[in-house]
Amino acid sequence: MKCSRRQIKAVLFDLGGTLVKTAEIPHVMKRILEHRGINRSLNEIFSAWKEVERGLNFRDLTTLLDEFWIQWNMHILSKLQINSNTRALAEFIATHWWDYCGVTLYPDAEKMLPLLKARGFKLGVITNGLRSDVNEILPKVNLQTFFDIVVVIDTLRKMKPDAEVFVYALESLQIGASNTIFIGDEVDADYQGAQGAGLTAYLIDREERVHDESLNKISSLEDLFKLKILNCVG
Repeated sequence: MKCSRRQIKAVLFDLGGTLVKTAEIPHVMKRILEHRGINRSLNEIFSAWKEVERGLNFRDLTTLLDEFWIQWNMHILSKLQINSNTRALAEFIATHWWDYCGVTLYPDAEKMLPLLKARGFKLGVITNGLRSDVNEILPKVNLQTFFDIVVVIDTLRKMKPDAEVFVYALESLQIGASNTIFIGDEVDADYQGAQGAGLTAYLIDREERVHDESLNKISSLEDLFKLKILNCVG
């Protein structure tokens, strides 16, 4: 990593897995079904979820938006042999998902976000989530008015790693790619997507799952200051 004369003015983040952590999908689904008087084991729900996930194209979110998750829920309910009022139950699950899903900031995010804000960096989120989801998540972690820009699937009907979503954020902030870093937890959507749009990318890998020495990696958001990343580019 070499220091550059380029001044970093903006720090953009992925949301889930980078700034916030949530309960695992099968656990949330089980809570909702139990609330509706339907009992299925965690193993049954996990198997149904994985089977449905293999057959879906998540890029359909760009056209279906919230309907995508309703259909996703209907597929899972079908695999679980729940056939009564399926559409209504699927809509209930989609609408009330975040009431049953614990959402918390990672401790390093809780510490670092206010510090970055205080030091004058423009901050933003680029997520492959829907506006309806983000509108539920950010208030739960008291960040609903924190960011200078939030880009969701609904914004452009596009998803990371499409370069357009990153370019849109830069243009909205009126900051160049060379003055911006992006941090995310997925290699394809986050790291390669940001790089493809000309941003300096960092992969946050808290559990050291990715063993690729060619990537700019951090294990905590605190590394932004410890490694002087905000004064350097890869």
